[in-house]
Amino acid sequence: MQLAAIIVSLVLTAVGVALLGRAVAQFVRFFKLGQPVPAGSRTDNPYQRSVTLVREFLGHTRMNKWGIVGIAHWFVAIGFLTLPPTILTAYGQLFEADWTLPLIGGFLPYELYIEFIGAMTTLGIGTLMVIRLLNLPSRAGRKSRFAGSTAWQAYFVEYVIFLIGLAILMLRALEGALHGVDHYEAAYFVSYPITAALDGLSLSTLQNLVYLFAMIKLGTTMIWMITVSLNTNMGVAWHRFLAFPNIWFKREADGDVALGALQPMVSGGKPIDFEDPGEDDQFGVSQVEHFSWKGILDFSTCTECGRCQSQCPAWNTGKPLSPKLLIMSLRDHAHAKAPYLLAGGGKDMEGEEKATEEQLKDVPAAALAEAERPLIGTLEENGVIDPDVLWSCTTCGACVEQCPVDIEHVDHIVDMRRYQVMIESSFPSEAGTMLKNLEKKGNPWGLAKKQRLEWTKEVGFEVPVVGKDIEDLTEVDYLYWVGCAGALEDRAKKTTKAFAELLHIAGVKFAIMGGDEACTGDSARRLGNEFLFQQLGQQNVEMLNMAFGEDADEGVVVEKSKKKIVATCPHCFNTIANEYPQLGGEYEVIHHTQLLQHLVDDGKLIPVTPVEGLITYHDPCYLGRHNKVYTPPREIIAKVPGLRNEEMHRHKERGFCCGAGGARMWMEERIGKRINTERVDEALSLNPDIVSTACPFCLVMLTDSVNGKKNDGKAKEDLQVVDVAQLLLDSVKTPAEPEGDGETAEEPEPQPVK
Repeated sequence: MQLAAIIVSLVLTAVGVALLGRAVAQFVRFFKLGQPVPAGSRTDNPYQRSVTLVREFLGHTRMNKWGIVGIAHWFVAIGFLTLPPTILTAYGQLFEADWTLPLIGGFLPYELYIEFIGAMTTLGIGTLMVIRLLNLPSRAGRKSRFAGSTAWQAYFVEYVIFLIGLAILMLRALEGALHGVDHYEAAYFVSYPITAALDGLSLSTLQNLVYLFAMIKLGTTMIWMITVSLNTNMGVAWHRFLAFPNIWFKREADGDVALGALQPMVSGGKPIDFEDPGEDDQFGVSQVEHFSWKGILDFSTCTECGRCQSQCPAWNTGKPLSPKLLIMSLRDHAHAKAPYLLAGGGKDMEGEEKATEEQLKDVPAAALAEAERPLIGTLEENGVIDPDVLWSCTTCGACVEQCPVDIEHVDHIVDMRRYQVMIESSFPSEAGTMLKNLEKKGNPWGLAKKQRLEWTKEVGFEVPVVGKDIEDLTEVDYLYWVGCAGALEDRAKKTTKAFAELLHIAGVKFAIMGGDEACTGDSARRLGNEFLFQQLGQQNVEMLNMAFGEDADEGVVVEKSKKKIVATCPHCFNTIANEYPQLGGEYEVIHHTQLLQHLVDDGKLIPVTPVEGLITYHDPCYLGRHNKVYTPPREIIAKVPGLRNEEMHRHKERGFCCGAGGARMWMEERIGKRINTERVDEALSLNPDIVSTACPFCLVMLTDSVNGKKNDGKAKEDLQVVDVAQLLLDSVKTPAEPEGDGETAEEPEPQPVK
C-alpha cells in the first residue's frame, strides 16, 4: 500500500507542478496581450492598495454582504490560504505514517488551528454546496444566480475541497490513533470521535490507512491542479489566485468600487487628445486585445458566482444582458484567441492581417476561427457579444457594486460602446435623435436655449442669473445647476421650482446660469460618444470657470472650495463632480438632498405641516451606488411629520434601477418587461400613497409607469410620484407662513462629494 501511495502521489505531483508552471507562464503572456494603462493609474499609493487588499480578503468586505454565504466562503478562503502545511505533512506521512512537521507539528496552538480551520473549511464548503443545490437553474430558472455558469467546474471545485477537508480530518484522527490518544485531548477536539472509532485496529492497519488517506489528499490536490492548469479559463478555480492582483490593481486605491466617473478614453495607455488625435489612436474596443491588461485580468478572475447577474435590472426583466455571461464570453473568447495573438496575429487599422502566413502556420485552427469572430455581432454574424446585450445596460453599477473580486463591468461595456458609436456609427436609432439634439441645441430634447429660463417666471421671487443679475458667482453661496431635465421637462421642473423656493425660504443666496450652458454630456458619454462629451464638457467647464471669476489669460485661479455647485439631477451631479476634473473643472458639488438635509438640521427649514400617508423611497443609481448618497433623502423624509416610510425590498446598495441610465432614457425597451414597470410593481407591493425619489430621470420613468398602472386600475388614483424637495416644501410652507423674503442665512457647509 505504501509503495503504491508514494508512486501515485509523486507522479501526480510531478505532472501537476509542471502543468501549473506552464499555466502560470501562459497567464503572464496572456495578460501582456492587453493594452497598457495610463502611467501610475493602477500602481499609485501601493501602501493603501495593500491595505485595501488585506481588508477585502481578511474582512471579506465584499462577500459578507451576503450573510451566511460570506461567512462560509471566508472559512473556505482562509483554509485554502493557511492549510498548505497539511500537504507537507501528507508527503511525510507517505514515508513514515506518524510523521509530523518539525518544530510546529506537535505545537498545541498549531494543532488546534488545523483542527478548527480544517473542520470549518469542510463545513463552509458543505454549506456552499447546499446553497448551490438549493438555487440551481433547474429549480429557480432565470432567477438563479448560477444560470449560465459552468456547472461541472463549480461541482468539481466544491467536491475537491470537501474531499480534501475530510482527508485532513481523517489524517488527524489517524495521527491521534497512532500516538495512542485514548481520551479527549484539546489537540484533537474535532477529530477525536473518529480516533475513538478506530480503537482496536492494528498498527499496520492504521499505517496503511494513513498511506491511503495521504494519497487521497495529495492525489485529489494534484488532480485539481492538473485540471485547472489545463483549463486556464476556469475562473471558479483561478479566482483564488487572480483575485489578489485584481483587487490590488483595482481602479481606486482606497477600495472604492469603479463607479462614479468613467475613465477617459485612452489609446496605447495614453489619453486621447480629442483636439488633435493621433492617426493610429484606437477609439474604444473592437477586438478583445484592445482591452487593457487589467480588463483581461478582470475576465480571467470572474468566479461565475452570479451576484452581478442577480442584481442586474436588465437580466431581471428578461433582457439578454447578464454581466456575468458578458464577462464569461469575453474571457472564453480571449483565451480561445490567445494562441493566434501570441503568434503575432492581429488586424491593423484597415483590417488587414499583421502576421505572415509563416507566423501563423502553427496556430490551431480553432484559434484562427476565433480570431475571425466580430467582438460585437449577432448570432448570425457569430459575434462574441450580441448588440442587444451591449445596449441593454443602464450603467446602474449594480454589477460592480456586488462583484466580490472587483471586476469593472461598466467600464468595459462603455469601451465597447465607444467603438460602436464613434467608428461604426452603430447604435439604437432612437439615440441618434438625442445625439443630434445635443450637437445642435445643447440639450437632448432639442429645445431652444431661451426655454431654459422659462421656469423662473413660474416662481414668486427673483432668481438671479449669472451675467444678467449678478456679475459672477462670488456674490452668492451656490450656483444652482438646473440641468436639462430640470429646466425643460415639465415633471422635473416641479422639482426645480420646489428646490429654488426652499433655498429662497432658507435665505440661501444662489444663482443659475443664463441659458447658454449645455447638457453635461452624461448620456452622450455613456452611450459611447466620447467626442461629443468632450465638446459639451469643455464648453461647460470654460463657462463655469468664467462664472466663478477665473481668468486663464490673467492667471486668476479660484480655489475649489469657493466654487460651490448644487444640482438636483444626480447625473449632472456625478458628471460635474467626478468627470469634469478630467477636463480641468474642479468644483465642490453637492446634491440638493444633501443641502436640504443640512438646512433642515440647522433649523433654516422647519417641516411642520403633516404630509399624511405611507411613502417608499427609490434610490437613484447615480446618487446612491455611484456616489454613496443614501442618508440625506431618508433623513428629510423622516423629518416630515405624518409620513410613514417603508423600504422596498431592493434599496440602497441593492436598489433597483429605474431604467433611464446609460442613455437608456432615450432608447425604447423592446425586449422583456420594462425596467421602470418592474420597479413600480415592487413599490406597489407596499400599497404606498407616495413614491419618492431624488432624480428627474427616475421621476419621469416612475411617473410614466405609475400613470400606466392607474389607467389599468392597478394603482391608487391619488398615488403620487414626487421628488424629496417637493415633499419638504409641502411641509415647510405652511398656510400661515408669509411668503416674503427670508433673512439671509449663513452659508451652509454640507459635505461635498469627493
